[in-house]
Amino acid sequence: MEPLRMANAIIQKIDRKEALIGIIGMGYVGLPLVLRFCEEDFRVLGFDVDPKKVATLKRGKSYLKSIPSSRVSQFVQSGHFDVTDNFSRLDKPDCILICVPTPLTEKMEPDLQYIEKTTEAILQNLRKGQLIVLESTTYPGTTEELILPRLESSGLKVGKDFFLAFSPEREDPGNKRFTTHQIPKVVAGVTPSCHRVVIALYSQIIRKVVPVSSPRVAELTKLLENIYRSVNIALVNELKMLTDRMGIDIWEVVEAASTKPFGFSPFYPGPGMGGHCIPIDPYYLSWKAREYDFTTRFIFLAGEINVHIPYYVVAKIQDALNARGKSLRRARILILGVAYKKDVDDARESPALPIMNLLQKKGATILYHDPYIPFLPSFRKYSFKLNSSPLTEQLLRRIDAAVVVTDHSIDYQRIVRLAPLIVDTRNVTKNMKQWKKKIVKA
Repeated sequence: MEPLRMANAIIQKIDRKEALIGIIGMGYVGLPLVLRFCEEDFRVLGFDVDPKKVATLKRGKSYLKSIPSSRVSQFVQSGHFDVTDNFSRLDKPDCILICVPTPLTEKMEPDLQYIEKTTEAILQNLRKGQLIVLESTTYPGTTEELILPRLESSGLKVGKDFFLAFSPEREDPGNKRFTTHQIPKVVAGVTPSCHRVVIALYSQIIRKVVPVSSPRVAELTKLLENIYRSVNIALVNELKMLTDRMGIDIWEVVEAASTKPFGFSPFYPGPGMGGHCIPIDPYYLSWKAREYDFTTRFIFLAGEINVHIPYYVVAKIQDALNARGKSLRRARILILGVAYKKDVDDARESPALPIMNLLQKKGATILYHDPYIPFLPSFRKYSFKLNSSPLTEQLLRRIDAAVVVTDHSIDYQRIVRLAPLIVDTRNVTKNMKQWKKKIVKA
């Protein structure tokens, strides 16, 4: 079958919703995509290396707070959704979407082991006519320099025998305003025929598809989005540390600046950066830039500031305790919120983790409360082995300080009323002037 006919064949299959969609990685990116394809009457085969996740999904249950089990069970029961940890079944899907993690190594360099292992599994089962799409955030060139040569080592040719593309994920867990369907999708194929096929696929489930000229452009687009946030968060956090010394409320400054109807986008200070993307993605570009004898000084500076913020928060806790005649050593500190953002159940790269680690190193006893995370699993750098403590009156009166790290939707007035000291990194206490003597902004 000539290349044009091969591309037309898969496009027709997609248009008729006869294409089987394979999605690798059943996490915060992969699972919403599964449901979106199922909603448009596609059959989906999910893949994950974690047998517990596979078993949970097969029972029609969700392990993500942002996705109710009812949405999963309806498509499992209808036969639209199946899931497996058997990667030899990768020859079955017509379209394969790769949604695996892209973390950093201990040396802050890209760790592409998950992409590499996934590519190898696809290679072992690659057949003619398949579309492969990388969604994982990565440095410009990954699709064409890493994935393409490995797949072509099979003897099949891109754009002729199979199709390869990149389309960066743009999920925002917990955001009810923008669903997967509503968020525009950037796409790029390795060849013109790859381009046509990937546009056809995502046009079925996304309201607006944004084609760009190459996978490298698409890869850098996602990095720019997150670097933009990283740099602006660093800027406002640096100003927070300055205004603290100057006796100025940074939150009031940002609120006032936000009244300008043009030329200003508000970013808010906090205890540091969190989530899988913003603390990690800038380093992917910085690492790749070295290949071109270029140092991304601005990006590195933003990273340094954001990494320093947990140390600043811990210093503020220590100072607040000292002012009340208490030592941080042996103090009982309650961390309010360990998720990386409000009202989600994801603690990956959360600033709460380094804050808790620093407090423990200084001899404090750590407790935490998070309604979305009942126990803390082991992380890449940290292992606390703690369960979430219920916010009883006895606990709140017994601690030495409560530290607001994540501004979940909980009753802060009650906490401030009962606890002896509140260290607020999220401005949740801004309207509680009656208790200002026991509130410290950090």
